Amino acid sequence: MVDERKILSGFKATLVAEAVRTVAKGVLIVLLARTFLTPDEYGLLFLAISVFGVALLFSRLGIPRSAARYVTDYRENDPGQVPYIVRESLKYIAVTTLLVAAVIGAFHRPLSNVFGEPELAPFLLLGFLYIIAKTANSYIYTVFQGFNRVAWSAKVAIVSNCGIFIAVLTLLLLGFGAVGALFGYIVGYALGALCGLVVLWIFLGTFDRAPAKEQGITKRLLEYSIPLSVSSGSNVLYKRVDTILIGIFLTPAAVGYYTLAKQLSDFIIAPASSLGFAVSPSYGEYKSNSELDRAAEIYETTFKYNVLFYVPAAVGLVLVAEPLIRFVFGAEYLGAVAVIQIFSVFIVFQSIDKITNDALDYLGRAKHRAISKGVTGIMNFGLNLLLIPTIGIVGAAISTVMSYGIMVAVNMYLIHTELTLSLGSLFKSFLLVCGITLGMATVVLLTLPLATDITSLLAVVLLGTVIWLLFAAMSGLVDVRRALSHL
Repeated sequence: MVDERKILSGFKATLVAEAVRTVAKGVLIVLLARTFLTPDEYGLLFLAISVFGVALLFSRLGIPRSAARYVTDYRENDPGQVPYIVRESLKYIAVTTLLVAAVIGAFHRPLSNVFGEPELAPFLLLGFLYIIAKTANSYIYTVFQGFNRVAWSAKVAIVSNCGIFIAVLTLLLLGFGAVGALFGYIVGYALGALCGLVVLWIFLGTFDRAPAKEQGITKRLLEYSIPLSVSSGSNVLYKRVDTILIGIFLTPAAVGYYTLAKQLSDFIIAPASSLGFAVSPSYGEYKSNSELDRAAEIYETTFKYNVLFYVPAAVGLVLVAEPLIRFVFGAEYLGAVAVIQIFSVFIVFQSIDKITNDALDYLGRAKHRAISKGVTGIMNFGLNLLLIPTIGIVGAAISTVMSYGIMVAVNMYLIHTELTLSLGSLFKSFLLVCGITLGMATVVLLTLPLATDITSLLAVVLLGTVIWLLFAAMSGLVDVRRALSHL
């Protein structure tokens, strides 16, 4: 039987971690953009991180998620095999990580020449350390999810993000510039990975290891990592390749504008990331216990609350994008406004994907999810090649939204085939949310001319939030007493 209190506890812990990440990253990005770096330096820093994001695909190869899936399968029925699963996955990911990191370090100058930016070379040289630290960090984070110990995943994330904030800020204050900021990211990821590895080692000691490894377990682990690698590759096509292509076709400043827009969407998506990460392992347990009706109920509830939050948030972002950039980051970053407004649609799609994506892995549909992501990822790449040279960063945003929307529709269909969702109920909830959003948007639109500085803009946003909460409670979509009882 799935312990639903553990789901709620895991969600709270992950949400706290996401809140820490969001605050730390948000303050850091404002300081980077307004105080320490020019738009060109800002663009070079995150262009390098985008290149590393592609390299991370090959360093991980879907192994962390595959290990998490098999840990979930075996820890209930044959826990003695769990230490072998972790050992084998660690062995293979260590090999791939060192190989990819060495390639990036060795070819840092030729890679910088591809972009026509010699100033990028020092950043790429640090890629050797970045890939090792980030891969180890993400492995630990994901494997704890497989143990359904998402609270520990959250603690690893908190240590990492606090470490990043302190290290980056310290190195910037010491005058090391954008390259120092990148090294700060490495320090934070390494610190989180080290702490997580110690805890994982202690945790594995609580399992009575079987006398021998089950025959074929390594083969299954690696085979299941293949579709996960394809899916991760599609994520790279969505999240990194567009930035890289902007770096090739346009300027570092354009990369800076586009990256800033994406980072704002990442902040807003944090609650959905937490919810999806916390709930996903339970779908596998529900399926193992033949409780698909209960799994469907959980997903439907999750979906309703998700759209209740994200549809109004997306519309609100469209309305306040221009004053938000002007008052927070400065007029030199106004080139990001149009991209932010287009990405508001992407935020809604991504929020649905966050509660659907991992769930399909734990329901055993990784292969089909990989196909949908692979096809739409290739579509996104092609549209980027077509639109970036013609209409710039707006073209990159349009291609991402179009491709992602198709992928989310397919993944929703896959979830429906597994759980037989009540589509009528979901559609009714969505219509109610649209009505709530219309009321909130009207109030924000009428009061927005009064926003002349950051304080008055925050007041407008707060008013819109209050109206949203009021309408949500009146509609019956939110049970205020029940929500307060879970705090």
